[in-house]
Order: sequence, then structure tokens, then C-alpha cells
Amino acid sequence: MSGVEFDSPAALAEALGARAVSEWFAVDQARIDAFADATGDHQWIHVDPERAAAGPFGGPIAHGYLTLSLLPALTQGLFTISGLAMSVNYGLDRLRFLQPVAAGA
Repeated sequence: MSGVEFDSPAALAEALGARAVSEWFAVDQARIDAFADATGDHQWIHVDPERAAAGPFGGPIAHGYLTLSLLPALTQGLFTISGLAMSVNYGLDRLRFLQPVAAGA
């Protein structure tokens, strides 16, 4: 599924389970550091490459919420919904971060 247009929000139900692939972009250390500065979350596993290299993931990883915040960028251009005046983020149920995103990935 790529560049699909839905004629209404109700039409989204027909696409349940469909897959779409976005453009790739790097989650580099500069992006991770900027997110840490914006949120005040400077945990070493994210912002200290030297210490993180000896940690459980072998290097720094992106914050889970940084990964989540990239959803708008990842979904841009994949689909449009006609007839909307606006849309808002309603929230997520049972969100889990199952795999780390390594700096530079």
C-alpha cells in the first residue's frame, strides 16, 4: 500500500492489516541528542556513545518516545483521507517498544 486515498475515515477499516512502506531516513546521534535536549531526558544509553558502547545494546539507542514521534514523518505521503477538516491524535493503547533503534540506524 503506497499513496492510497481513502474517501472517508470509515473507509480506513477496509485497509486494516495492510502494509505500507515509507521513505527511509537516519536516526543519527545528532537527532537523538536534539530530542534529549528538547525533553530533558539525557540518560546515558541515549547520549553518551562511549558509555553506551559498553552497555546492553553495544551503543547508543534512540529514546522510545523519539521513535514514536517519528510516526508523522514515516506516514506522510502513504495515505490521504478526503473530507477531513482536521485530525487529531486520539492516542494509543498498549504501546510497547519491542526493538531498540540504534544510533545511525
